[in-house]
Amino acid sequence: MSSENGRGGAQSAGEQAEQLAFIRETVRKAKVPRAKPRTWRGAELAKELPVARVLVDKGPVHLDRLWDYAVPAELDADARPGTRVRVRFGAGTRNVRGGRREGGGLLDGFIVERVAESDYQGPLAAIAQVLSPEPVLSPPLLGLCRAVADRYAGSLADVLQLAVPPRHARIETEPSPAPLSPPPVPGPGSWARYPTGPAYLDAVARGDSPRAVWSALPGPHWPAELARAAAAALASGRGALIVVPDGRAAARVDAALGALIGAGRHVLLTADIGPEERYRRWLAVSRGSVRAVVGTRAAMFAPVRNLGLAAIWDDGDSSHSEPHAPQPHAREVLLLRAAHEKAAFLLGGFGCTVEAAQLVDTGWALPLAAGRELLRAAAPRVRTVGESDEARDAAARAARLPTVAWEVAREGLKHGPVLVQVPRRGYVPRLACERCREPARCAHCAGPLEARGEGGLLHCGWCGQEARDWHCGECGGFRLRAQVVGARRTAEELGRAFPAVPVRTSGRDHVLDTVPDRPALIVSTPGAEPVAEGGYAAALLLDGWALLGRPDLRAGEEALRRWLAAAALVRGQEAGGTVVVVAEPTLRPVQALVRWDPAGHAMRELADRAELGFPPVSRMAAVSGPPDAIAELIAAADLPQGTEVLGPVPLPAPQPGRPRRAGDPPPGEHWERALLRVRPGQGAALAAALKTAQAARLTRRDGEPVRLRVDPPDIG
Repeated sequence: MSSENGRGGAQSAGEQAEQLAFIRETVRKAKVPRAKPRTWRGAELAKELPVARVLVDKGPVHLDRLWDYAVPAELDADARPGTRVRVRFGAGTRNVRGGRREGGGLLDGFIVERVAESDYQGPLAAIAQVLSPEPVLSPPLLGLCRAVADRYAGSLADVLQLAVPPRHARIETEPSPAPLSPPPVPGPGSWARYPTGPAYLDAVARGDSPRAVWSALPGPHWPAELARAAAAALASGRGALIVVPDGRAAARVDAALGALIGAGRHVLLTADIGPEERYRRWLAVSRGSVRAVVGTRAAMFAPVRNLGLAAIWDDGDSSHSEPHAPQPHAREVLLLRAAHEKAAFLLGGFGCTVEAAQLVDTGWALPLAAGRELLRAAAPRVRTVGESDEARDAAARAARLPTVAWEVAREGLKHGPVLVQVPRRGYVPRLACERCREPARCAHCAGPLEARGEGGLLHCGWCGQEARDWHCGECGGFRLRAQVVGARRTAEELGRAFPAVPVRTSGRDHVLDTVPDRPALIVSTPGAEPVAEGGYAAALLLDGWALLGRPDLRAGEEALRRWLAAAALVRGQEAGGTVVVVAEPTLRPVQALVRWDPAGHAMRELADRAELGFPPVSRMAAVSGPPDAIAELIAAADLPQGTEVLGPVPLPAPQPGRPRRAGDPPPGEHWERALLRVRPGQGAALAAALKTAQAARLTRRDGEPVRLRVDPPDIG
């Protein structure tokens, strides 16, 4: 009995093994169950490609994916890739009745593609409505938005809100005009002043993709030169895109391009034209009726077909940085477009940013500049407050308007208008050496030092470390002082000094476009300088310490950019134009202005950044939020090897009465900011790690929200 029982047990085990093997083979050969898409109304499905992959207009990064929906037969013809639809979102698996998913809220979205089957194994909700049969999301635009979202650790839905304007149904029913034939190849015009300028235009007109960083000569010719570059791209049968900082600059380029190629071949995209007209022009570009676009920041996503030239003017202007998530910069978006679409690239301006210098230094772009002799003739004479002025006026260097400035203004008013540039109010520099006024920096990370608390202890504004036994690295001084701040009733002071001369102001509340060629004092804040007919006779650049002493890594670069923009409006040296800058003459930005050498200043700044490991040589990301939330996010993120964390440090509370800016903490909340720095080539990995960690926190609803910003323009 025992032996029979034993044989029986062995036989039973063998049969079980054979059955398990049979089950495994059956499962292996079985088809993966697919979703059975059904419309929530029970309507018939589309016969071909009944599943639509939809990008839902929902911004959080943990929802940054495509969602599958069933396509009803009645919507089959209109539900094409790129069209706007309305879908039900958030119904959940519990709201399934009779095999149909119901419930959820209605949200807008875009169809990305149509497929035959879905990988989702449950019932699919159906597309509720096709809002418009207009395919506004083309594959190139989708690819660009995806690349921008990945670079800035944002969601695709947020980028599409920036790229695709709101719909206006009446405008979509209007036909766009028929496209015109390409214009003839333009002549070099004023590009002949640059040794390589005509060759650049010829390369664009041939259909090549040259890339250049253009140091523009001072004067009024730059809008016409941008227009000729765009006309060369149109002559090659391709499109052109020009992005400028503000509406005034866009209007000048628009007028120059219209005069060169005629009407109907380009459009102007700015906020001033209104939402309906803007959508009408955007549709003309999307449909291929118009191949050239001139616009401000939002035009960086304009769907120009067969892009041949991507150009940006004055990339250092803060207006090029988008304040809405994920806060992309127009320069970086155009660089992506030029690389992906194999288009020519042109970055121009009177100044030169460190990012532009890096493009030249790495060989990605070539410099495009005029010879020194021509530059000296076109640029005005620049004077500083030097030792000879101090000999005549002992308080010249400390005075807000020294004697040399008064003399230049008085002489300039005999020949035309005089520009007076005054820094914006609100710049509150931190600390500087009392002897040489060199900004006080941290010995650990070179961040700006600030005094906190009643005891006045010095701490770094970046890494938060306390600075003990500070001394100036330039002169060895150990005493600190607050620097010059702002301007005090400049227009009233000048009005009393020159009672017979009209004084006009141009600023945030009221910006002048142009001024006539007659004696007048024009007091302007940076960026609001009006264009004078025939150029200004002279310019006074006041309160240089207020610009140079800003607590920011870009203080010198930004001061030089604003000075150059104002000085470029002055008549050339041959016509008697003179500029006086009231700042320490030995400082690097002041010397660069005197020599009119923005490219050399940018290259030296780039070398300093490389030595210290600062952007753009390295890549950075800013993480802002409540202290505990910041610590949790950084700890949860799979950061690239070698990531350096600076801080966190407290964020200053917004000043009462000041408009709240992007990135400011909510009223009454205490926020901190940490900077994450990685080596070149690790920027994409850093952005992906932060986005993944942020998505995980949002999915778990774990803690307070944290704000991410990749490549912050202002890092202190």
